[in-house]
Amino acid sequence: MAEVVILPSAAEAGELAARAIAALVATTPDAVLGLATGSTPLTTWRALAAQALDLSRVRGFALDEYVGLPEGHPESYRAVIAREVAEPLGLTPALVRVPGDGGGALSGAGARYENDIIAAGGVDLQILGIGRTGHIGFNEPGSSLASLTRVKTLAEQTRIDNSRFFPSIDDVPTHCITQGLGTILRARHLVLLAFGSGKAAAVASALEGPVSASTPGSVVQLHPKVTVIVDEAAAADLEHADYYRHAWANRFDWERF
Repeated sequence: MAEVVILPSAAEAGELAARAIAALVATTPDAVLGLATGSTPLTTWRALAAQALDLSRVRGFALDEYVGLPEGHPESYRAVIAREVAEPLGLTPALVRVPGDGGGALSGAGARYENDIIAAGGVDLQILGIGRTGHIGFNEPGSSLASLTRVKTLAEQTRIDNSRFFPSIDDVPTHCITQGLGTILRARHLVLLAFGSGKAAAVASALEGPVSASTPGSVVQLHPKVTVIVDEAAAADLEHADYYRHAWANRFDWERF
């Protein structure tokens, strides 16, 4: 079972996730982070930046990227990662990778990205969000639970949700290249964040429903080390919310034994 932490606000959730990253980097300065984009992880990146750590040796792999945006487009995930993650945290740009950014044919980009992650030793800690369709990365409902990095078609709901970053929905790409669910499951620690009532149904389905391709986020149930951090609104549909609160308040103190 995932460790589920319910906190009053997204800011407090971001601080907790940032502490997990800081603890990892303290012991492994060249740790490999899985980098999520969008609004959900922003509180984590801001809290981590406030700690003024030396993250120059940290290596990063983005979850996904749009297909079809021109180079330098401000809403490409290459640009978003640079603007919202790498620059504020002091990451070394050459150590941050985004799917499809290595050149070569798009048809082989997924395999190249998989090989790059393996060559780096795998992802130590993967930050994740979850979409209203239940997707993680851009693995939309119906994605294989064993899928690897590949080109996917974006669901219409995902395009609608992401249209807030573009002039109109017509400007939102229809395709992406994304790490697969099988790729994500290879990370050593998953940290899933979700905030707001709009995510409540997806969170409940992912954590308390069956493991199913209909809810791609449910694959986190298969991972041995998952921390789910949500605010009260995103936890609203969880049947076992009281247990999660109790378990976090009474978490085991390993140092006493």
